[in-house]
Amino acid sequence: MKRNAFALVVGLIFGLGLCLSGMYQPAKVIGFLDLAGNWDPSLAFVMGGAIVVALPAFLLARRRSAAWVGGAIDLPTARTIDAPLVVGSAVFGIGWGLGGVCPAPGVVDLGFFSPGAAVFVAAMAAGMLIHRAAASRRLPGLRLLSQDA
Repeated sequence: MKRNAFALVVGLIFGLGLCLSGMYQPAKVIGFLDLAGNWDPSLAFVMGGAIVVALPAFLLARRRSAAWVGGAIDLPTARTIDAPLVVGSAVFGIGWGLGGVCPAPGVVDLGFFSPGAAVFVAAMAAGMLIHRAAASRRLPGLRLLSQDA
């Protein structure tokens, strides 16, 4: 329960940041990706601010054995670039570029009762379920979600 409450608070703070910066709006993202047209650099500043905040937190997490709310800290250990990483990154990037929405802003936009966001979040959830089913067939022992998620 404590872990879920902490996740809710962090998610609300993150969503508030997206709202304050306007990054939940697809036009902001598309404006950033439009280098040949009316380029909007604000997303670069938001990303830079996120790195400034996240980097010390990740450095601290690497030195800890347990998270503040309990449980192990599960940081990625893979150092190789493989086909699933490249394909997944390409699919994410193409979808982000075409729609101007990635998962977090899509969920935030859903809170504004946007019909487009509802379609996006439904498609995202379907893709996650399809991936889970495909991965569990390829790797039967793989745990894709933690027990308390």
